[in-house]
Formats: sequence, C-alpha cells, structure tokens
Amino acid sequence: MRAPPAVQYSADRFGHSSDPAISPALATGVLSDTLWPGHLLPRAGEGRAQTAWVLSDTRAGHEVQSLGIADALGLSPRLIRLAPRGLIAALAPFGPIDPREAKLLAPPYPDLVIACGRRTIPYMRHVKRASGGAVFTVYVNRPASGLGTADVIVAPRHDGLVGENVIAPLAPANRLTPQRLAEARAALDPRVAALPEPRVGLLIGGDSRHFRFSERDAERLLADVGAMLDQGWSVAATVSRRTPARLVEALRERLVGPHPTPLRGATFSHEWEKEARAFLWAGDGENPYLSILAGSQALLVTADSVNMVAEAATTGAQVHVFEPEGGAAKIAAFLDALKQRGALRRWRGRLEHWRYEPLNETPAIAEEIARRYAAFRGAAPVLLHGSCAS
Repeated sequence: MRAPPAVQYSADRFGHSSDPAISPALATGVLSDTLWPGHLLPRAGEGRAQTAWVLSDTRAGHEVQSLGIADALGLSPRLIRLAPRGLIAALAPFGPIDPREAKLLAPPYPDLVIACGRRTIPYMRHVKRASGGAVFTVYVNRPASGLGTADVIVAPRHDGLVGENVIAPLAPANRLTPQRLAEARAALDPRVAALPEPRVGLLIGGDSRHFRFSERDAERLLADVGAMLDQGWSVAATVSRRTPARLVEALRERLVGPHPTPLRGATFSHEWEKEARAFLWAGDGENPYLSILAGSQALLVTADSVNMVAEAATTGAQVHVFEPEGGAAKIAAFLDALKQRGALRRWRGRLEHWRYEPLNETPAIAEEIARRYAAFRGAAPVLLHGSCAS
C-alpha cells in the first residue's frame, strides 16, 4: 500500500507549548509516512478535499489530542494558537473571543474545526455562528459549557459525560501510530540508544490540580530508581515543566555524572557503571520522549498526566504507574479501566512482566467522527479502514 504523503501544519501564533514531558515533534511539525492510513471523511462539495482548523490554547497535551484526531482523519489542518487576555480568558468558556484575535478566524471558514481547552470554546462557537452553522465542530475533553458546545464531543470515559453527541473512548487520542513507533525504534535518539538493554523509561510529570510530589514521594521514587539500576536496568528519564525543581535536581544527582571513556583493560567502580546506564533529559536540547517510549522494555509513568499514561500504553511495553500524593476519582477510574484492559499496573516498588495488546483509541475515535460528519453533510456512508461504519 502506498504510504500517505507528509502532512504539514500551518500554525498561526506559533509558540512554545506549556505542558508535560511531550516532545515538540508530538505537538506540531511535519510528519512523514507515520499517519493512520486513509482519508476517512467524504469529499466536500464538488469533490474537493476538506479544510480543517485546530484551535489550541497552547497546552501541548491538548494539541496532541486534537492533532492526533486530525491525523487519523487524514486532514492537514491549520493550527491556530489562541492567547486571550486576562478577563476574557477568565470568562471562558462562557465569554466572548478576544477582539485582537478575531482576524485569526477570518473566512473562508473550514469544513471542520477541532478544539480542546476551555479558552478555545468561545472561538469555536464564533466560527460556528459566523459560518451560519456550516462548520462541523468537534470539542475534545469534557466542556464546562455542556453538551451544546459542539456537534461532537470526545470525552474519555472517566470524565463521565453522557449524551447523543458524545464519543467516550477508554483513553484520550494521541499521535503515536504503530508506524511512528517502529520508525523511532529503528532510529533511536543516540542518548537513549547508548543505554544497554533492558531499559526502563521514566516519564515524570509534576504538581497538578490533583497531585503533589511530596518529599516522601521524591525519596520513594529515587530509591526505586536506584534499585532498578542495581538490578541491571538502564534508566532513560524525562521530566516536565511541572516537575518540582528539587526533584529534578535530585534526579540529576542520581542519574547524571561524569562518563569517562573506557580504556582497554581499565576498571571502573560500580557507581560509574550505574551512571553509564542512566540518562536524564531536564530541558537541554530536544526531548527524546518518543525514543524513550519506543526504546524501553518497561515504563514507569507518573499518574498526574493522563496523556502520558495513555501514550505509554500504545507501546506494548509494561506500563507501571507511580502515584504521588493526592489523586482524583476520575483519574483512579481511568487507571482502573486501563488496568482491567491489561495495559498497566500500579507501581508496587518493582518492575513486573506481562503481555498485552497495545492500546490506542485514536483510530476508533476518528472513525466515529467520520461517521457523524458524513451524516451532518448528508453524504454517502464512509469506508472506514476497510469496513463500513455501523
């Protein structure tokens, strides 16, 4: 089968993202030969291809979900990053758009808009009204503004949202296709490839609305990392902008050290051998997040980021979830559902071994959106990945 062409994203108000340990390559940029196959949407009027906008609040986790859906639909969206001013941002999702940003939403309007984040909702509604209802709207995650927010709402099952226009997947959408993971495994970042197998990827988020990394959590995590090194595992770690500085520094002390070049016949201490099996990304250079995901035989992910947990589950590696102090019922429900599915286990201080089918809900999300889009346009049924949608 012929590979799909490269997809480029035209970004307005292009700037740095502000969320978790997610590589910029996962949020925006140019991808080649790494998308879900096919173009799921029916052709627009007179046989032309659909146009699409992705409205972003600049949070990388939100962009990953929105662009993952666009990828799976076979779209090449225009990415519009929004930054409404103080009071207008505070009033979202119920207030107006920022007049300064109205020019970003000028016609011609697209066939479809995908948005994620409460500050994007007024802009999505503006486009819907200005187009006379012609634009098909998709909102990702549970909106505070209710079921009337968009034509389709994609709210993960643990959000508990029910309605005729709701798609409720087990896990949020992402951009990690099987092809993309395979390509990453074949060309690992040199900093990850240098670590001997078996490798454990350590994906560390940080303080959030529901979790706080206490001193006890940091001590527990560092002790567990030391134990994995003692057991012969290599450790490839990445942190987030939300990771507490004290934890980053403690990890740096544990994992980063001088790596002298071995000479023939030279001997080194046990401590040096452990340092040579560890790597920490703490903001220097490009984040090798994708290589860590693709190149690790086991993963330890902090529970504060649902996106990171979901992305880890796409790999087929054993996913262990480290839970800092705090928590929330809906996150516990999400973790329980993935545990029941076999995709993860809660961290109990040791790496465990099991097998499961990699979990990625993105294709199914896209197929259901395509079915509803076809109904909205009054188009013929769409062939979805080789079969008709029911």
